[in-house]
Amino acid sequence: MSITGIIIAAAIVGGTGLFIGVFLGISGKKFAIAVDEREEAVLEALPGNNCGACGYPGCSGLAAAIVAGEAEVGACPVGGAPVAEKVGAIMGVSAGEQDRQVAFVKCGGTCEQAKEQYEYFGVKDCIMASMMQDGGPKGCSYGCLGFGTCVKACPFDAIHVKEGIAVVDKEKCRACKKCVAACPKQLIEMAPYDQEYLVQCNSHDNGRTVRDVCQVGCIGCRICEKNCEVKAVTVTDNLAHIDPEKCVHCGVCAEKCPRKIITPRMVAGEAMVS
Repeated sequence: MSITGIIIAAAIVGGTGLFIGVFLGISGKKFAIAVDEREEAVLEALPGNNCGACGYPGCSGLAAAIVAGEAEVGACPVGGAPVAEKVGAIMGVSAGEQDRQVAFVKCGGTCEQAKEQYEYFGVKDCIMASMMQDGGPKGCSYGCLGFGTCVKACPFDAIHVKEGIAVVDKEKCRACKKCVAACPKQLIEMAPYDQEYLVQCNSHDNGRTVRDVCQVGCIGCRICEKNCEVKAVTVTDNLAHIDPEKCVHCGVCAEKCPRKIITPRMVAGEAMVS
């Protein structure tokens, strides 16, 4: 190829590139979508975990929803009240009172207190174990299997397996709910941070069956329900439940429980495995 041909080819390629560049530049300005500065500010205020616990696709999705008025300023469970206050200031609204939620494992059946019906040699994963005979090796089909699937799911190191059951450190918990989604037994639920008494059991079996497999499981005797003066405790389908909205933290239910499965939140889990 002659030098003239090379120059012509280079000119054509260069000219084409220049044209495309100018065209894209003009199009970018013409069709640009204005970004609300508040959205960037809200995104900066959010913790950046991108955990999805708020129900939106990451922090950027939540920031856009807040600015659009589709989500509350306190919608980030990980950031809690401090982040809600910052976002509220950006949006010019009051964050209001934020009720902190933390995860709680509804099982007190440690290795010592709960029976196992066979030895499991499979993959150390709760989901895999729950697919085995009778829902896993634990005698109680509702109980924590203790293989730590929830531990692996927690990005905040807030949950660990102690004496065969998962225990949540409520100070580290950021309410991302990943452990809730990971548990195949649906043993983990969210509870108010300041709720003092909780039922550390999830079994719906009758009392005789529970006694056969666990020393501390709820037997549905209704003693707690009968002794609660504010009607905060109810027993449904053989299992006690405490309504945090009605509970006055008197501790009578915990004192009267013959199985001692209603425990103070400050020692829930730890009290059962110490």
